[in-house]
Formats: sequence, C-alpha cells, structure tokens
Amino acid sequence: MSSTARPSSLLQEAVRRLAPVLPLLTELGERFVAAGHEVALVGGPVRDAFLGRTSPDLDFTTDATPEQTEKVLRGWVDAHWDVGRAFGTIGARKGNTTIEVTTYRADAYDRTTRKPEVAFGDNLADDLVRRDFTVNAMALRLPALEFVDPHDGLADLAARVLRTPGTPQESFADDPLRMMRAARFVAQLGFALAPEVDAAVRDMAGRLEIISAERIRVELEKLLLSPDPKAGLRVLVDTGLADQMLPELPALKLELDEHHRHKDVYEHSLIVLEQAIALEGPPDGPEESVPGPDLVLRLAALLHDIGKPATRRFEPGGGVSFHHHEVVGAKMTAKRLRALRFDKDTVKAVSRLVELHLRFHGYGEGQWTDSAVRRYVTDAGPLLPRLHRLTRSDCTTRNVRKAQRLSRTYDELEARIARLLEQEELAAVRPELDGNQIAEVLGIRPGPLLGRAYKHLLAVRLDRGPIGEDAAREELLAWWAQQPEAAG
Repeated sequence: MSSTARPSSLLQEAVRRLAPVLPLLTELGERFVAAGHEVALVGGPVRDAFLGRTSPDLDFTTDATPEQTEKVLRGWVDAHWDVGRAFGTIGARKGNTTIEVTTYRADAYDRTTRKPEVAFGDNLADDLVRRDFTVNAMALRLPALEFVDPHDGLADLAARVLRTPGTPQESFADDPLRMMRAARFVAQLGFALAPEVDAAVRDMAGRLEIISAERIRVELEKLLLSPDPKAGLRVLVDTGLADQMLPELPALKLELDEHHRHKDVYEHSLIVLEQAIALEGPPDGPEESVPGPDLVLRLAALLHDIGKPATRRFEPGGGVSFHHHEVVGAKMTAKRLRALRFDKDTVKAVSRLVELHLRFHGYGEGQWTDSAVRRYVTDAGPLLPRLHRLTRSDCTTRNVRKAQRLSRTYDELEARIARLLEQEELAAVRPELDGNQIAEVLGIRPGPLLGRAYKHLLAVRLDRGPIGEDAAREELLAWWAQQPEAAG
C-alpha cells in the first residue's frame, strides 16, 4: 500500500476488497439498524481490507447487549453460539462465513492480571480507544460503510508503523500480551514499532510475567508461522521480551560459532530458520514435502543450537568446541517447550530433531555403511523429511566450495536412503520374526526377556538388512545360547 495514496482512494480499494462479503455486511447492518442499534465492522478485517489481505473471520462491535444481538441474528444466521457471552461476544455462522459480534467494551484492569473487569460501553469511540494498536482501531459503520478512524490508523497503516491509541504504557500495563502481539504483527505484516512503542516494550517487558504460558505460546506460534518470523524474533530479543519467555534465544548472542562464520550463534540460528522456511513445501503439498508453514521444523531450526552455551569449551590454540551440544540442547528444548505448554507430540518431535541435527556430519565423505544409513532413517522415523531440511539449513558457511561439497554429500545420502527405502521398506522396518515367533522359538512367555530378544533381532535387521526368517532363527538361537536365562 502506497503511503502517498489518498484516504478516499484507499477506502474505495478496501471496499472493493470487501466485495465478496458486502451483501452480508449490508444485510447485517440493516438488521441492527432496524432493531434500533448500531453496528460496525472493526479491527483485523478492516485493517486487512486496506492491506489487500483476506480476513478469515468478520468481527463486529455494537451497542446491543449480547441478548439483543442474539435476537437480531436469530433466524438470519445458520447457527450461533454464546461461549463468549461473559465478554459480550456472540458468534455465528452465515454460509461459509464466521462472524463475531461484541458489545462495546469499556473494561477496567487491576493490572495484576491481564483479565479485565468486563464492562460494556455505549459508544464506538470508547470501544476503539481500548484496542491494542491504531491499525486495529479503525471501523466501518454499517450499513453505510462510514469509515471511522479517530486515531489515524490509516496513516499508520500506510507508514507500516505500530502505535497505540492511548499511551503505550497504559496499553501494555492493561494487557502485557499486547507487547508480544506487536512482535507478531512485525512478523506477520512487515510493520515496525513506533519509537515510543519500542521504548515502552523495553521498559515494561517484565510485565509479561503475569501472562499465562498458554497465551504466550499461542502468540509465539503465530509469530513463528508468519511470513517473516525472523523480524518478529528480533523484536522479542532486542526489547527483552525473549528474556521473559524464551531466554535460551538471547543467550545465544554470547556464544561464538566454532567456525567463526557469524558473529554469534544467535545470528546463525536465525539464518538456519530462514533457510528451513525456504525448503518447506507448498501448503497443499504431500506430507513428505513438509508443507509450510511447519511449526515443528521452524521450532527445531530456531532451537537446534541452544545447547551451545552450556557446552562451550575453550581449546588449546584458541579454538572453541561445543561437544554433545545436540544432546544437551534436546533436553533444554523439551524443558522449554513443556514450560510453554506445547503439546506432547510437538515437544517430542522438536527435541528429537534437535538431538539428531548433527548426525549427518558423521557421514563425512560418504563412508557410512548401509547399516548406518538404516539407523539414520529409523532413528528419524516420520521426522525424516524434516531432518533432511533441518540438516541442509544448518549449512550457513560463506565458503562456497564447502557449502557445495556438503550439499553434494547430503544429495548422495538422500539417494542412498531412497534406494534402501525402495529395497527394504525401511519406514516400517521390523525384525524378521515377530513377538509370537520369538516366544515359540525360545519357549518363553511375553515379558522383559522377550523384549530383549526382539531388540536384538531389530539390531540384526538394521545391521545386515533382510536375511530371511531361517537366518533370523539361527541368529536368535545363537544370541539365546549366550544369555544367562538359557542355562536355567
């Protein structure tokens, strides 16, 4: 959007972008007006219309109470619900469009929690001033589509700057989560913080401590899944917000990369994240392409080196090492993600990728045996497509020859994996005797001993590939002869 465009032309363009839902907006506005109420499209949908973006849902504000809103909507919408009634919100569905209508708010905060003492207002101006940023404090009164912009949000939108309707100190004191939303909008929309907003976030970052981990996680997820998460992460780190919710990230600024390719591991990690995003498949691509945006891959790329500060060692001659940082980092990753209330599957997947991200470097010049390749595949399991992308992204050397050599070597590894997968169905590798067969051969019952026998045959399968059931029985009996239980 051009910063020199006239407001009238911008409004015309925004209305044009709203054309698909214009009949719905008109009908809704006419119903509220006929019932003696006012209603306006507000917030994100208005902002997105000016930005040329499509908003998935439509948000409205009104002077009608929730009960009055329900009465207006009843019979017109296909379905409605009132799970947000306590906050003045009635949700509804009209065709394929989801709408939310919220009574004007004039909330009060005691500032020991981000939960407001809900109070309904009686005018649009008071409702808009309580919103997070000026670009979200614009409205279109319905059904006339009268543009309401008391805080110059359109000018800030044109300048791509984030300001608050009131003072940022008051806004962030009321709801500290707005500071993280600012970082998220930087990542999502390509905006910058106004100087006074940036200063307020730096001064008030500690207020984030009153926000629940779940709410912080939601904002972090939205930021990471944005088009430019690196820009938003820089805001989190530079303002001190990351110190409150992801301290492992700013800690990387203190650690020199062992190859001195970057001024610190923090910069390296941001580049790895950027490169991993570039390797994601299209949103509608097959699973093996890792359709983007992919939260697990992006978290792993961001956190893959967080074990370096704890494992840094200064070597004779001036070198620096970070031995086993992938193992330490995997544990740190799991701990941090659990603290942020990520689900168990995400915690397990991301920490596993962090643990495996250095495995490829043992491949060297391609001297791995087929057994080592099998173990690489089976250890990664369903995470293999993500591991491929994480490993490739972790190459940030400025040495072109070295980068090309690493890329060729990984090409060779992927080709070997493809051949073995085709020959042996490694994705579902199993011992060549199942549990029942093992129990029958050894004459034992299910239990820990059977589990040990199963693991032994699995190791044989990985080391030697398919050997057939007869050879597997011979191998099992040879193993059994050396077990203390066999003598009994």
